[in-house]
Parts: sequence; C-alpha cells; structure tokens
Amino acid sequence: MPELPEVETTRRGIAPFIEGQTIDRVVVRQSKLRWPIPEDLNQQIAACKIIAVARRAKYLLIHLEHGVVMVHLGMSGSLRVFEADAVPEAGKHDHVDLLLQNGTVLRYHDPRRFGAWLWFSGAIETHSLISKLGPEPLEDDFNAEYLQAALSTQKRALKLALMDNHVVVGVGNIYANEALFQCKLLPTTVAKDVTLAQCHTLVNEIKEVLTRAIAAGGSTLRDFVNSDGKSGYFQQQYFVYGRDGQACHECGELITKMIIGQRSSFYCPHCQH
Repeated sequence: MPELPEVETTRRGIAPFIEGQTIDRVVVRQSKLRWPIPEDLNQQIAACKIIAVARRAKYLLIHLEHGVVMVHLGMSGSLRVFEADAVPEAGKHDHVDLLLQNGTVLRYHDPRRFGAWLWFSGAIETHSLISKLGPEPLEDDFNAEYLQAALSTQKRALKLALMDNHVVVGVGNIYANEALFQCKLLPTTVAKDVTLAQCHTLVNEIKEVLTRAIAAGGSTLRDFVNSDGKSGYFQQQYFVYGRDGQACHECGELITKMIIGQRSSFYCPHCQH
C-alpha cells in the first residue's frame, strides 16, 4: 500500500504539470472504487483552474477555486502524467483521466480499485475523512511533548500507536519498523511507558526516515510506481523491514519477525530492547 512517502512523491511529481492549468473534462471509465465517484464530478470541475496540489495524510488534494478533488491511491493506485502528444490508449485498470485544456492528461490506474476520487466543496479540514486526523509527521506540531501526551494513556504496543492516524498520520508499517530500529526500541514496547527523552529521539527518527524515503522516491510496494512510472528505491535502505533471517547491519544478529496487530513487524533482538 502506498504510504506517506509514496503519496508525497506522487504529489511532487504531478504538481508542476497540473498546477495553474484549467481542467477540460474528467473521463470516468470505472466509478466503483472504494467509494463511488460522484456522478456529477465532471459537472463540478470542468473548466475550473487547478490552484494547488496538496497532501493531507495519504490524501492528495487537488484544490480548485470552489472546492477540492480528494484522491486516495488505495492499495495499488498510481497517478501518471502524459503530455498532449504522448497519451497512450487507456488500459483495463485506467479508471479515471483528468484532461487539461493544454492537452496534458492525469491518469489514475488502480488494479484493486480500493482508491478514491471524491469531491468536496466545503473547507477541506472539516471533511469527515480529514477532520480527526493527527498531525503531519514532518510538521512542527509533531514533537516530543505532543507525542508523549498522545501515548500517555495507551497500553497497546508502541508500533500500533505510531501507525494510528489519530496519533500521527502517515507512519505506516515499513516506516514504523525502521524508525523503531533507529531508536533501539522494541515494537512491543508499551506506548504509555515511552519517556519524554525517548519521544524526542522517536520524533527525530520518524522525521528522518520519512525524509530519506521521500528523497529516494518511496518504496516499491507491490504495484506502486510514482508519477513518472518508476518504482521507489527506499527499500534498498531498509535496516529491518522484510529482512527476517538476515544479519543486522549494525551488530550481525539475525533480524526477527513477529506479528503485531495482524501486521508483520521486524526487529533486531540485540539492538532493540
């Protein structure tokens, strides 16, 4: 599933091509995604100018003058930009085309159809999918004091708390594993027992691992490709994720795998405690 770095990589890839452009029309070939695409989407957005492309958690937000197109990549979705003279014929899983007046096409591809294209004309921060989300991990309001307060009553595993979008958005399975390794904390650590000093380290490492992942173009996660059709390369930098049975890069101990909350977790039994 594309996580925050993959979605941010996509945002950065498509923004220069569509910001400031005017929409000609939207072509919907398959409306049955995670939620049905609104029947009046074309009516709402045709002839409108794209003001900005933003991201909140894993939602891409295409801001128009009178509302926002909300795009979620789901399990296997991707967005590709094609210039006017190089638009290929749509394939089986190419469900949505956003056609711009300059001939550019933004194409949504989603084999599993678990993504979304939604329209919202109100203030985006009030949308039900957005309003209860935690802070962005790369912003200043995600800090040690906030994190300790958010964890202070939680008896569940720290890794599960970090993957909860009400605590902080976008720290998915891969990046939670990697950040916990860098902090030398076990994924099973009880969340409420994490000290303020540990929260300082954890916040810094979460920011660092996500920043490195974005710089590397995200990770290759099954069907994920970024906006130019290339896979991400952060998987080449993994310390623990998916490396069970392999030697730890720091101590040589074998990386161990366990299941926490029905998700695979990876850690070094020597380095993390």
